Order: sequence, then C-alpha cells, then structure tokens
Amino acid sequence: MESQQTNRQLDAALVARVQAGDKSAYDPLVIKYQHRVVQLANRFVKDPSEAQDVAQEAFVRAYRALEKFKGDSAFYTWLHRIVINVALNHLVSRSYRASLTKVDIEEAEYSPNVWQLRSMEGPESLLINDEIVQNIQRTINELPEPMRVAIMLREFEGKNYEDIAKALHCPVGTVRSRIFRAREAIDAQLQLLLNG
Repeated sequence: MESQQTNRQLDAALVARVQAGDKSAYDPLVIKYQHRVVQLANRFVKDPSEAQDVAQEAFVRAYRALEKFKGDSAFYTWLHRIVINVALNHLVSRSYRASLTKVDIEEAEYSPNVWQLRSMEGPESLLINDEIVQNIQRTINELPEPMRVAIMLREFEGKNYEDIAKALHCPVGTVRSRIFRAREAIDAQLQLLLNG
C-alpha cells in the first residue's frame, strides 16, 4: 500500500511539473507506462503495430489534456480511460472486425440475436457479416460513453463485471445495467437490418 501511495505521489509530482510548464517532466511518465499502455491497446486492436499507434495517440491526447487533470484519481487510472477511448475510436474508424465470442449463459439469455450471428458462413453471409459488423461498430460508437466503455471492456477485453465496476468506479449493478442497455441498442439496430 505504501509503495502504491509513493508511486501515486511521484506521478502527481511529475504531472504538477508538466502543468507548470516543464514539458520534459512528461517523458518519465511515458517511459514508466508505455509498456502497460501498449499491452492494453493490444487487447483491443490485436495487431502490435496498431497497438503502438494507439499507445502513441493516447499519450499525445493525455499530454494535451493534462492541464485538466485534477488528480482525483491516479494518473494511470486516468490514462487507462484515455487509452480505452483511443482504442475504441481506432476500432470503429478502421471498421475492425469485432470478436464477440465471450458470452456466458446469463448474457446469452438477455441478448440472443447478436451472438447467434457469428455462426453464419459462406460468401453471401460474409457480405452480410461485414454489414452486421459495421452496424454493430456504428451502434457501439453512438452509445453514451458509460455504456460504450462498459460493453467494450466486457466484449473486447473480456473483463468480468467486478473488474469493470472497479475500473469505472461504479457498482456492479450499474455495470450490468449499462451492458444490458448497450446490448438492447445493438439488438434493436440488428433487427432493423435483418428485417429491413
């Protein structure tokens, strides 16, 4: 616990120096967290070179937003959220194929339509699947941020509800509700697509 507190204090001191105009104080933060940031980005994009791009973009965005950082959370917790947002935006902009394979029984009850689609095969179905993937990505991107981050942490990072609740600083029930509503929104869009 003491080392965590010291770690947070060191980060806070570096952040304060950057906020005071010492740009070079940002370098130790980048060096300290670059490996963790790349690992996190890689969980989303699954391509090492793209993960490097996402990590670099996240550090740039964090630097630009650092003046607004109030220190209510640890620096890495704040940076973690930025990395996730950059990775999500990257996935959507690249029309990345989302892997929606991690489903537990409880989740399958709530939202069968989305998860059954991955069994489609054949050339015609591949075109339909492309359209479905794009539709899912567009729908996810348009969700309110709390719902979008919750569903992405669950589906792209494979996090359990408890871990998501800790990362988002909210109760597990809130996480379940956000994920359920996100899936409802995705299902509604897919029903329009499939029945249209």
